[in-house]
Amino acid sequence: MGITSEEIETRLAQMGLSLPDAPKPAANYESYVVHDGLLYVSGQISAGPDGLIKGRLGDGMSTEAGAEAARACALSLLAQARAACDGDLGRIARLVKLTGFVACTPDFTDQPKVINGASDLMAELLGESGRHARAAVGVAALPLGVAVEIEAVFALA
Repeated sequence: MGITSEEIETRLAQMGLSLPDAPKPAANYESYVVHDGLLYVSGQISAGPDGLIKGRLGDGMSTEAGAEAARACALSLLAQARAACDGDLGRIARLVKLTGFVACTPDFTDQPKVINGASDLMAELLGESGRHARAAVGVAALPLGVAVEIEAVFALA
């Protein structure tokens, strides 16, 4: 049996974190789609309690700040998963893949270190089921000027 919803919530609380409300789509798409036992979560942009986390890595934003932005994306991904699973994160059998996009300058090459902010959090919260395949891509710009956007694919039990 995988990790329970209560275990995830306890781990979040121990880290001083909580899941935000699942953000609504900003355009003509679904926040998530469940198909054939997989949960596809649309890209979640970096936002925290104080609003959007904006910036470009390599242009005044540190790798550490980028990793924090990626952690915020991971929390939104889990909030979407919670909504898709009717509040029961215990239905997540495994995180299959993360695809991370990092707004950065052309010479910035630490995209993997930035997306580790999300990967590390998922592994902490979901244990072995949180280990996943991944891509970390640098881009010129992201919606609304945010620093990071991440999408996910989860397998559901």
